[in-house]
Amino acid sequence: MVSSQGKVRIIGGYWRSRVITFPARSDLRPTPDRVRETLFNWLGQDLSGMHCLDLFSGSGVLGFEAASRGAAQVVMVESDNIVFQALRKNREALKAGHIDLVNMNALTFLAADRRQFDLVFLDPPYRLELLPDILSQLSSRLSKSGQVYIESDQHCIFDEQWRVRRKGKAGKVNYQLLKLSLEGKQHG
Repeated sequence: MVSSQGKVRIIGGYWRSRVITFPARSDLRPTPDRVRETLFNWLGQDLSGMHCLDLFSGSGVLGFEAASRGAAQVVMVESDNIVFQALRKNREALKAGHIDLVNMNALTFLAADRRQFDLVFLDPPYRLELLPDILSQLSSRLSKSGQVYIESDQHCIFDEQWRVRRKGKAGKVNYQLLKLSLEGKQHG
C-alpha cells in the first residue's frame, strides 16, 4: 500500500503490517505490494540466515521486507542524505539491529566493499540507466547460490553471464530474478 504521504506497509514476516515512511523524491518509487508479494513467493518467504544487499535503498521497503523475513544481515546503501535519515528513523523504530545502513553512492560502495551476498536488490533510478554497469560488478559479490533482483522500466537483455530465473511485469515495472550462469561463474 503506497500513498502520497510517503508511507509503505511491510507485507510479510516479523514486521508484517508495520508502516515505514520516506520523503518525497522524484526517483523514489517503492516496489508495489503485488510485485513484492511475487518476489518473496519466488524466494520462498523465509530468508533465514541470508545476507542481503539493497543497493539503491530509497524507501528501504525491499531491505526491511528481507529483514522482516529472517535475513541475518541486510546492508542498505543510499546516497541521498535526507532519504538516508528516513531509513535510520525506520530502522530505529523497528529496532532492526541487523540492518546496516551505508550513506554512499552505490558504485563507490561496490568499489570499496568486498562482502558477498546471497541476495542483491537492484532498483536504481530508471533515468540513470545503471543496470549494465552494476551487473558487470556483481558476480564477485554473490555467494555460490546468490541471486539478483532487478526492477526497471523496460525489458532488459543480459549478457551470457546472467540467467533469468523468473520475470514479471506489473504496470510499467519490469522485474526479474537473476542468477549467474555456470559459464558466467567460470569466466567471472
